[in-house]
Amino acid sequence: MKAQGGVPSGSSAGSREIAAAAARAAADKQAEDVVVLDVHDLIVITDLFVICTGTSDRHVKTVVEEVEKALRGLGQKPVRREGEQEARWVLLDYVDVVVHVFAEEERDYYDLERLWRDAPRLVWDGEGNGVVASAGSLD
Repeated sequence: MKAQGGVPSGSSAGSREIAAAAARAAADKQAEDVVVLDVHDLIVITDLFVICTGTSDRHVKTVVEEVEKALRGLGQKPVRREGEQEARWVLLDYVDVVVHVFAEEERDYYDLERLWRDAPRLVWDGEGNGVVASAGSLD
């Protein structure tokens, strides 16, 4: 259940901070096409999707490990994970933020960006220097 203000219960990090940290962690491990979608006006179960692609099953697992490590540093643990064994589409559910790490073929097939095309894309700074200040930014 989402907590008031986009912050999961017991958390000091907001959903935008969590999403930005997940996006940076994925980019740090060379995940491709890292996108953050703001879905809070479209669905009630989460606020943000972080979507990225790994180039192989091993790369998908490496990206997932890095995202989990980065978010643990913010005091976050996923409440649910799916797809780890196959490593073709791994989902990490942090309540207000859901991270999707795809293999290339699965990302093309499921095309979440098309499915959620009405969701604004949020801008994050892939250099780790914070967020880009603009309309639709993570800050």
